[in-house]
Amino acid sequence: MSVSGGSPVFGRPRRARPVHLLSALGLAAALALTSASPATAAAPTATGKATTGKPATGKFPPGFLWGVATSGFQSEGSFPDSNWTRYADRKAGGATDPYGNSVDFRHRYPSDLKLARGLGANVFRTSIEWSRVEPRRGHRDPEAIAYYDDLVRRVKAAGMRPMLTLDHWVYPGWVADQGAWDNPRTQDDWLRNARFVVDRYKRQGVVWITFNEASAYIYKELTARPMDLGQMMKMRDALVRTHRAAYDMIHAVDPGAPVSSNVAYGSPVNGIFDAALFNEVTDKIDFIGIDYYYGANLQNGTAAYALMGEFWKIDPEPEGLYYVLRNYQRRLPNLPVYIVENGMATDNGKPRQDGYTRSDHLRDHIYWIQRAMADGVKMMGYNYWSLTDNYEWGSYRPRFGLYTVDALTDPSLARRPTDAVPTYRSIIANRGVPAGYVPVRKPGWCSIEDPVATCLGTTPTPPASYRRAA
Repeated sequence: MSVSGGSPVFGRPRRARPVHLLSALGLAAALALTSASPATAAAPTATGKATTGKPATGKFPPGFLWGVATSGFQSEGSFPDSNWTRYADRKAGGATDPYGNSVDFRHRYPSDLKLARGLGANVFRTSIEWSRVEPRRGHRDPEAIAYYDDLVRRVKAAGMRPMLTLDHWVYPGWVADQGAWDNPRTQDDWLRNARFVVDRYKRQGVVWITFNEASAYIYKELTARPMDLGQMMKMRDALVRTHRAAYDMIHAVDPGAPVSSNVAYGSPVNGIFDAALFNEVTDKIDFIGIDYYYGANLQNGTAAYALMGEFWKIDPEPEGLYYVLRNYQRRLPNLPVYIVENGMATDNGKPRQDGYTRSDHLRDHIYWIQRAMADGVKMMGYNYWSLTDNYEWGSYRPRFGLYTVDALTDPSLARRPTDAVPTYRSIIANRGVPAGYVPVRKPGWCSIEDPVATCLGTTPTPPASYRRAA
């Protein structure tokens, strides 16, 4: 998972002065609330019919990109010196579990790719880790490069398209030693490595992600390094400049390849999340990449558990995704939308106390995506986070995997399928949920995702009895 539990205040550069994190979050929430966009399209009704007269749901088109996602650091194990191996060692940023060997994707990727393809997925997302490729300045590790070469080759051989992330919050230890993003040299170093990676995997149908969730990246650095406001703003501006340069470089080296930076949807503070990078690069993305895990409404304030890293305690808000998709599509009507990450945490793999299953969560979110498509959202792809459980930035306790792995207690690191494996396989094969599907989770009232539509009576109201679809 990539979504953080909160975000600092972002904006254009200004003189640094001390800011308390909670004050920053409060200001973020206030700004996000005041910047909420009104709905312009007709909302669905209780009958399951859109008020526009269009079908309530739309089937996913042939050729739709169905994927699974992971990241190198979180899953590979045997990781070289980096900012995050250091954070984990000193228990910075809330880390509680040692990194160890994670789920050993580095040596088990051939079999993991077979699991992904067995779902019917045609996209596999991971990251090409700078720390592994260039463990020392100017020295590229032949063994690491051979590993990534074989990984990309096997992804393609399995009939899947590579989605490669160039930066999933991890950089080499030598970059940390030179001051990380405080040092302008890091931008040049990053672009030099990115150019090497893009040149190596060009013309292979790659979908490129520059920075994973810039807002969460900055927030995690803020809590783990830590940084002051001046450093935070310097990092934000460096990411913006570097993404813009990377976009142009990728299109020059790998013409026609789609490029974006996925945005973390952050519920009340999303207006500030977008200011981390997204607002400054809307002319330098080829699709809208969205990560959606949770929302908030007046009946559901459990998103606050994200601030404590207890993601399994959050009550999901599947219908919020409908409004999020429409909002971003309204802002950039000419671009398609790709859900780069979506998933649900469980507490060490234990069932939720409310009985809501991973299958329920997956079907409900797919249902609301289909509703959004019926109302004009141009969907390009969907990735489930994640294929297997992995290291969730300091802990193995939150479990997001379609296949669960007991990284701390099972030396064999066996991949055990959850109930969502056959569910996702069926969704892909049938291009969505059935036309008569009724979500398990009832929509809440007055959603922060679209206050105007949902607080004034045009929200999708639940049927008299929500039931589990057969």
